[in-house]
Amino acid sequence: MTAERGFAGAGRDLPLPVTATAPRPSHLEARPAADKRSRDLLAALRPRPLETVGDLLEHVPFRHDDFREARRIADLRIGEEATIVCTVEGVRVRPTRRRNLVIVEARVRDESGPGVIVWFNQRYLARQLTPGMRLSVRGERRGSIDAEIVAKRHEILGDEQETIHTSGLVPVYHSSEKLTSRRIAVLVQAQLGHCGDVPDAVPGEMLARLGLPLRRDALLAAHRPQTLDEAKLARRRLAFDELFLLQAGLISHRRQLERITIARALGRPGPLIERFLESLPFTPTAAQHRAMKEIDGDLDRSTPMQRLLQGDVGSGKTLVAVHALLRAVERDGQGAMMAPTETLATQHLLGVTELCDRLGVRVTPLVQAMPARERRAALGVIESGEPQIVVGTHALIQDAVVFGRLEVAVVDEQHRFGVEQRRALEEKARSAGAAPHVLHMTATPIPRTLALTVYGDLDVSVLDELPPGRKPVVTRLVSRARRDEVFGRMRRLLDEGRQAYVVCPLVIESDLAQATAAESEATRLADGELRGYTVGVMHGQMPTAQRRSVMEAFRTGELSVLVATTVIEVGVDVPNAVIMVIEEADRFGLAQLHQLRGRVGRGGHESYCILLADPEGDDSATRLEAMVRTSDGFELAEVDLELRGEGSLLAARQSGIPDLRHARLSRHRRLAQQARRGAQRFLAADPELRSPEAEKMALEARRLFGSDVDWLTRA
Repeated sequence: MTAERGFAGAGRDLPLPVTATAPRPSHLEARPAADKRSRDLLAALRPRPLETVGDLLEHVPFRHDDFREARRIADLRIGEEATIVCTVEGVRVRPTRRRNLVIVEARVRDESGPGVIVWFNQRYLARQLTPGMRLSVRGERRGSIDAEIVAKRHEILGDEQETIHTSGLVPVYHSSEKLTSRRIAVLVQAQLGHCGDVPDAVPGEMLARLGLPLRRDALLAAHRPQTLDEAKLARRRLAFDELFLLQAGLISHRRQLERITIARALGRPGPLIERFLESLPFTPTAAQHRAMKEIDGDLDRSTPMQRLLQGDVGSGKTLVAVHALLRAVERDGQGAMMAPTETLATQHLLGVTELCDRLGVRVTPLVQAMPARERRAALGVIESGEPQIVVGTHALIQDAVVFGRLEVAVVDEQHRFGVEQRRALEEKARSAGAAPHVLHMTATPIPRTLALTVYGDLDVSVLDELPPGRKPVVTRLVSRARRDEVFGRMRRLLDEGRQAYVVCPLVIESDLAQATAAESEATRLADGELRGYTVGVMHGQMPTAQRRSVMEAFRTGELSVLVATTVIEVGVDVPNAVIMVIEEADRFGLAQLHQLRGRVGRGGHESYCILLADPEGDDSATRLEAMVRTSDGFELAEVDLELRGEGSLLAARQSGIPDLRHARLSRHRRLAQQARRGAQRFLAADPELRSPEAEKMALEARRLFGSDVDWLTRA
């Protein structure tokens, strides 16, 4: 290990010939030298199979057991655990009275004197161990007579064999029932000589500035470190590579799009925007003003806007989105808002129409379930290029839809669309001669570090304050045993003229089963705790027209209680609904609970969210306690990141972001920022990515991430 790269112990003996010869990355693609059964078990490991030498080297331990404490037999104290190296003098099976207990006993000796090693229920050792064998044994001294040591693990030593399992810092790997960590350690040890074949894709000056080791040294130290600090630094280097290559890919992808696509610059806001802001019956928050200013800056350029607007539930994203859409209309263009569900599209249609009616701006709906005649009329108006705002679902990207002049596109709850669906909306505008400015929106708050990583190719605007007058929702965790009290409270609120939601539990992952459960629960409540009140039900299996009818009945007050599945998670806005009861709340994820809670507290009345649950696991309890403690979606996102890691959050983007093997954003936040700055600095010096270093980076990204990076190269 080279001291100047951050490792102590320069000149340590490495199990590979570290010379000045160039790495041979092709060797990493070979299958590991192992018997067929071991190779099959490696390939069957989940979530990531290990099929090549490179896969094995990248499968670093998640911890090291510290077995550096070594003792002579005579120096080992009773109750002390340590490693001894000794020679076998004799072996026997000790008689016992218990039929299911086998004790193998070996008389051993080291330079300090004799001792006895015992193993329980490992009869085969009586045949395997023979006098004269040298052993390295990790165990605990139990007896005061004959220095009896109970073995926890051992290995037989050859003439020059290095210990793997019993001394030093012993690696512990993620394994399986059939493939133990010990067996993986043996297989990895046999491949450590190939660490020298690993290319280094990060520029040397960047490594020196950050105090990071060479990648070959980092991989070796990750498996077989001399100190725990060395292992920590090694893992940091491996994590940096992933974050740096990912950021470089995202940023270069963004710049490539900017070079080859042109949007119409919409100039600065005009009289229509001035009238829009004057017509509002409230004053926008400082966060809304800031986001609108950032969007105006984007729209003033011919580079297509690619911005993510993220905000907590109820933070006023719709107002900012309408501002962006009206910017298109005031320049005689069209704006389109695409939502993932008809429920959300309908809600947006109501909100957008309310804001635009007083301005005389046309708002055209386009959803799958429209009558044919209305649909044909809408398609004609859209194709004419008439300035307007179009609100719809996936129907907006169908072949029959032709935009005459699409200038601004807003994609709401964008994580629910695949990357191809989002791109299809942009292509609608390009076919008319220019790329649209695109605003992505999400109501799922994302920790800043994760946003920089997952959405590194987007600019980010954050709405981090609620409009004036919005009261925090009172949230309580209540045991199921107090269910009667909860519904008693609901009845009192219903008698005051308020309305309520009851959310059914996630009993089974099946839409049909969820629908059945919701209908059964609605019937049970109407006949029981809520007898005498009008109870409706809504779930994802209902026809769109029926769902719309139920929602309208609830919105107008015809229904007092809506029993629903998570179909109401987004897009439902009934200010008179002031209480939500979530049954078996411990079955829901934290982000989902927060989204559901956002359906109440949308008016001026005190509102309540009751989590009916008796959480059993620590994670469930932590989730629910966090819900009770705070209504800040960004704080909850941080809790979620700590609990679940970034895997599920990365998957939310649905755009080919690869799984990260080494980086953990919950603990590598500063490293992620360093990686982004490093990628920006590198791309500033080599914007066309034509240098030899850039070529190495591309090859290494493909080796680490595979086909998951293909999308980065598609404009």
